[in-house]
Amino acid sequence: MNNLKTQNNARKNINAYRNDFRSLDQKINNHPLVYLDTAASSQAPMVVIDEISRYLKEDHANVHRGIHTLSHRATNIYENARKHISTFINSATTDEIVFTRGTTESINLVAQSFCRPNIKPGDKILITHLEHHSNIVPWQLLCDQTNAKLVIAPMNKEGEIEIEKLIDLLDEKVRILSIAHVSNALGSILPINQIIKKAHQLNIPVLIDGAQAIPHTKIDVQKIDADFYVFSSHKMYGPTGIGVLYGKEALLEKMPPYQGGGDMILEVRFSGTTFNKLPFKFEAGTPNISGAAGFGKAVEYVCDIGLDKIQAHEEKLHSYLVNNLKKIEGISLIGTATKKSCLQSFLIKDIHPHDVGSILDNEGVAIRTGHHCAMPVMDFYGISGTARASLGLYNNEDDIDRLIAAIRKTKKIFKI
Repeated sequence: MNNLKTQNNARKNINAYRNDFRSLDQKINNHPLVYLDTAASSQAPMVVIDEISRYLKEDHANVHRGIHTLSHRATNIYENARKHISTFINSATTDEIVFTRGTTESINLVAQSFCRPNIKPGDKILITHLEHHSNIVPWQLLCDQTNAKLVIAPMNKEGEIEIEKLIDLLDEKVRILSIAHVSNALGSILPINQIIKKAHQLNIPVLIDGAQAIPHTKIDVQKIDADFYVFSSHKMYGPTGIGVLYGKEALLEKMPPYQGGGDMILEVRFSGTTFNKLPFKFEAGTPNISGAAGFGKAVEYVCDIGLDKIQAHEEKLHSYLVNNLKKIEGISLIGTATKKSCLQSFLIKDIHPHDVGSILDNEGVAIRTGHHCAMPVMDFYGISGTARASLGLYNNEDDIDRLIAAIRKTKKIFKI
């Protein structure tokens, strides 16, 4: 880590970090790649790829309980990743960091382990209109299982949650409030500090889906006082297939295990099973050790660059993106919240988003098109989907210029 920090400190210009992402150094359809789909999955720097490769070549073994050297090495790598993540979000203890397969599994775990044992018919689960399907469907399943009611806080045409109406929906029947920190479809940033404070005044626990926030802004779970905060590695320059459930220790202690199997037990007899301590009682089976190795290294990488530096760079790029999109006749920006993260959804008049995405891909420009796993958001605007450009630390103004040029070419092809 010290060598990485020394190297990164020597690179004052954030654009220099682009060279760490070898995947960007290729051509797509004979054009240099422009990757503007970080909100779906970010690219990984070589330090992350090298760490995963090194683990598999030198240290691969099963973690915990092994007495041989490779098992000790693998365990240290796995648990050091947990320590890095704990420090990264300022959890009170590493026991509050549970490894999962990603944000989706983390939300399902809370729904089934924290909520289901305590939900009665007529109780309420409160979410917002802005949510990703992963923060809708688990709660629908829970409501079907328990005869609880799913309540939706409304949004406005700018893509913001109507905060006063959300607060009005908080009452004694709400068993949990589960909301995105940042909308994946629109980039809207929700005022989670204000929302959590209001919910806690009524003793309502709050889960924050931080998948779109964690790579772009500093998160202090103790400061915001979230009861649960969930996120994924692949959104923040790490590998797929691993994520985190942060939960307050007192809440996690009371929750039953989500799955049964190896590593979440202390003792098994036919007469009954004694479960492991936190966080292991929620980590059944052999974990994604190589994923944890990469995740931990990705956290180191982001920390050593500095989230303040990353955020300033991305905010500047986002402004450049929006200002240039506005100059194109026939472009409609979808999601114009006052506080935005570094993505923008848009439509081109009389051109389907999938056609836009296909032509841009022919120009070497990768964006996301469709409903972005947020169909209720699309329904609100009366559309089937959008084109979405999303930014990461490796993007620059040249990428935006390439996007704008490709959009103009798309309009020319369609004679618009």
